[in-house]
Amino acid sequence: MFKNVGESTFEEISLEKGFYVLHFQNESKDVQNFEREINSTFIQMHFCLRGNSKFFFNNSSYSFDVLDNRSILLYNPQRTLPINLEIQPKTTLLSLLISIEKFHSLFSKESGYIPFLSNENSNKKYYDDAEIKPTVAIVLQQIINSNINSSIRELYVKGKVYELLSLHFQKDESVEGEYCPFLVDEQNVLKIRKAKEIIISRMAEPPSLQELANEIGLNLKKLKEGFKQIYGDTVYSFLFDYKMEHARRLLESNQYNVNEVGTQVGYSTASHFIAAFKKKFGITPKKYVMSLQG
Repeated sequence: MFKNVGESTFEEISLEKGFYVLHFQNESKDVQNFEREINSTFIQMHFCLRGNSKFFFNNSSYSFDVLDNRSILLYNPQRTLPINLEIQPKTTLLSLLISIEKFHSLFSKESGYIPFLSNENSNKKYYDDAEIKPTVAIVLQQIINSNINSSIRELYVKGKVYELLSLHFQKDESVEGEYCPFLVDEQNVLKIRKAKEIIISRMAEPPSLQELANEIGLNLKKLKEGFKQIYGDTVYSFLFDYKMEHARRLLESNQYNVNEVGTQVGYSTASHFIAAFKKKFGITPKKYVMSLQG
């Protein structure tokens, strides 16, 4: 099912019974509205890659925002949560609708670390709001950019959705991992989050790992281990992904040329930025901009 309304597109892909992907792209200057019935046996996961959107429930008596680079998970076995969605201009949103039965079959062995699957929570409503991890953002982009007319597209999307789910829930699994004592110390976690804020705020000229460790007050080993534990990646690999995603959004804004974007994310020469962008997305910045205009 694929609809194109002016500069907005909506697509629904049925992967199998009880398992759907919805893709919303609002490139217009107007707010778009979307409604869909959904029964209480479904888990809803909504990922906002850019822009923002709002879900209204209970005849609009309350709402949830899904903001830029955030995801929400909704589950309420006691009442239906039909989708009543308001999509702001320049917004890209991808949603997964998964029956609890299907979800259980995927995560049956891991139900201990996914809170709403535990026995005591199985009949309770559940809500979660999280930042989209860079690894998850990459997979979301791959799903969105996959060829609409490909005969094996559904198979490709299904594989990517499984990858998406495993990456999204990975952090919960790692809490039980070998660095569990590290994460029990909330101060250490706050220091690692501070490290992430520092490298993002200074992405054009990031500190060395030793300088970063000194600044947050952790030794180098704890910085490396803790960062990988919380964010699922090394410091510089995370920063590279973040810089490329930031560069992509700057290019999409049409406010800067390729050289200016490269400089903003820390590349002194355009050729180095072009090579990095192509390594990440498989396409040069110039071709990426042209593809947006096509």
